[in-house]
Parts: sequence; C-alpha cells; structure tokens
Amino acid sequence: MRTLAIAAAVLALVVVVVGAYVRLSDAGLGCPDWPLCYGKPVPADIAHPDALAKAWKEMGHRYLATTLGILILSLCVLAWRKRRARGLATALVLVVLFQGALGMWTVTLLLKPAIVTGHLIGGLTTLSLLLWLALSESSFATDERLRALRPLAAVTLGVVVVQVILGGWVSANYAALACPDLPLCRGSLVPSMDFANAFHVVRELGQTAEGSLLSNEALTAIHWTHRVFALVALATVLLMSWRSYRLLPRLGVALAVIVVAQFTLGVSNVVFSLPLPVAAAHNAGAALLIVTLVVINFFSFRGLRPSR
Repeated sequence: MRTLAIAAAVLALVVVVVGAYVRLSDAGLGCPDWPLCYGKPVPADIAHPDALAKAWKEMGHRYLATTLGILILSLCVLAWRKRRARGLATALVLVVLFQGALGMWTVTLLLKPAIVTGHLIGGLTTLSLLLWLALSESSFATDERLRALRPLAAVTLGVVVVQVILGGWVSANYAALACPDLPLCRGSLVPSMDFANAFHVVRELGQTAEGSLLSNEALTAIHWTHRVFALVALATVLLMSWRSYRLLPRLGVALAVIVVAQFTLGVSNVVFSLPLPVAAAHNAGAALLIVTLVVINFFSFRGLRPSR
C-alpha cells in the first residue's frame, strides 16, 4: 500500500502540474467534447497544427488523470482487502470521481472560472490525501514535542490554501497581468477595483453575473487581492519554517526555500509578462508548498518525526 500510495502521489503531482500547463497554454478546450476528442479516443484528422497540438495536450492530461484514477481505485481495493486505512482510501475514490466530473464540466461549461478553480482544488486535495496515506503507511520515530507545532502548522496550511485558491482564481479569470507594474498596481498602491464582480462565483468566463463584460477594475481586484495576500502567506510560511527548524530541520529549510522561490516566480510572472515556463513553475511551486506543509502537519498532529 505504501509503494502504491507513493506512486499515486507522484503521479498526482504530475497531473496537477500538467493540468496547469494545459490551462496556461490555452489548451483547456483543445478537445471540445468529453471524454473523447473530436469524437475519437486519440486526436486525429485535425488539419490545423496548432489545434492538433492543443488537442494532444488536453488528451495527454486526460490519459494521465485516468491512470491516476485507476491507481487510486486499486489502492482502495487493496485497503479494503488488508483492512487498513479504509476510510481514507474510500474518500480518495470519492474525491477523484468528483474531480473527474469537474474535468468534464470544465469542457462542457466552457472554462467557467468556478469550475476551473474547483478542479485545481480537487487536484491538490487528491495529492494531499495520497501523501497523507503514504505517510500513514510508513514507520517514524515518536517525538511528542512536535505536537506543539500543530496550531501554527494548521494555520499556515490554511493560509497557503487560501492563497492557492486566489491564484487559481487569477488564472481561471486570465487576470495574471491585470496589474502590469511592480510594486504598485496600475501606478497606485490601491487602484480602482470592482470586488463585487471580481469574486462573484457563479458566472461565465469574462462576464459578470448579469452577462456583461468583466471590467478591468474587476480583473485588477482579482490580481491585487492575490498579490497582497501573498505577503501574508510569505510571512506566515517563513514563521512556520523558523518554528519547525529545530525539530524538523530539513523540512524547515525546504519550506523556506520553496516559499521564497514561489514568491520570486510570482514576481517574475509580472516582470516578464507571464512566460509559460515561469507560470507553469509557479503552479508547481504551489503544489510543492502544499506537499511540504501536509508533511509537517502529519508529523505535528501524529507526534512523529522522520527516523534519522
């Protein structure tokens, strides 16, 4: 179970990163139908090279996600046979089924921001649960001192989750360059913004709930909120890194390195006008940040530490 859970967790990380790459390269609707692509399981008979490339990107992500689903189903069967971690394994199956539905709705509902953001959250939830299961099936030394980290570890994970959701909302609404300057936004510390339409969840891509075009002020509000909350997340994670260094030195250092790199990538997205490799790396950094914090939460809530 441990080996299978680790393999599934690694694949889940790949699926999350590839999914971000597909979205950022404007290939989210590379296949206009679901689960097939132009009515076929393999993209074919698409004359335009760009359309064919986008179709392959989309279907490649679907193939990886399907493989992950099979691994998770196998893991659930194994868990029930061995009578271990049944609840967690069953929850994983339910999450991945809902994640598959979100993937379908992403296409059929034409990249509705709430669905796209929910799909990202589902992917990271799947990754986190798989990692927790893999850790649960491993052996570690007991260290009750780690339980003192529980409150800050939980708060830090919550703060980062909020920041990732805000980042997903930025990406889903194509608001990454709504503030093209740094450190100000449109030349102002607090620019003109429309928060009501910016964070109205039930609406179409690029539109308000009433169906009119989403204004620049709304896109600015989305970007500005993510940018300002990044400072909160950075400070919280660095505090967590400092607090955890004495008991979990490797994880403490890793956490600091990842969050600084992630913040740098976020700044680079604006400075260099959202180059695809940097934007994809920013999504990968968010996933690694979640992974590291899940591991720290596991050790702190279980009162365990890695064996030396």
